[in-house]
Formats: sequence, C-alpha cells, structure tokens
Amino acid sequence: QVQLVESGGGLVQPGGSLRLSCAASGSSFRIYSMGWYRQAPGTQRKLVAVITSGGATNYADSVKGRFTISSANVKNTVYLQMNTLKPEDTAVYYCNVFCGPKGDYWGQGTQVTVSS
Repeated sequence: QVQLVESGGGLVQPGGSLRLSCAASGSSFRIYSMGWYRQAPGTQRKLVAVITSGGATNYADSVKGRFTISSANVKNTVYLQMNTLKPEDTAVYYCNVFCGPKGDYWGQGTQVTVSS
C-alpha cells in the first residue's frame, strides 16, 4: 500500500500563486510517475501535469507556461507550482502516483479556489 499526503491548497486571488505538495510513503514500492489531476464541480477529473521517474514532464494545454511540476525522488514527493492563477483553475486537485504492477494511488484531494 502507498499513502499520499497532499498539502498547499487554499484561496488565492487571480494572478496569484500556490504551491501544492504530495508525499508518498509505504513499503516496497517503486514510483514510475507522479502527477496532478483536478476536478471542478460537474466535470470529470482531468490531467494537469505528470512527471516520470526519469524527469520527463507533460502538461495540459491550459496550464502550459503557468504551472511547473517537479519532484524530489529521494523524498518521494511531487510539487506543483501554480503561477498566474485564473478563476478557471478552481478545482479539487488530486495527487496520483503510478507504481507499475502495483497500480496507481490517489491522494485525498486539496481545494484550490481562485477568486477576488
């Protein structure tokens, strides 16, 4: 089993910044990739950004140039730096960890609200 603990959500004004963190813990697991998804009310959960264990990244078009995903492999932690936030970024953000044959795991979600 892998446990994920997220932190860093909150309320921010348009144009502001937030940094999300997600730490993975457990026994006998290998991380293939870590990522962030988000889900706004009434919509499906969608990929925001993902980073592989080798450092390759992929972003949703809507966040390119504004969000940056990074990881600290030794700490099994992934970060999402979110800049120039817009009201349409408002959602619950979920951390995801893919562990290959052991499947993938989800965090509990953290609310991000962008509003003046």
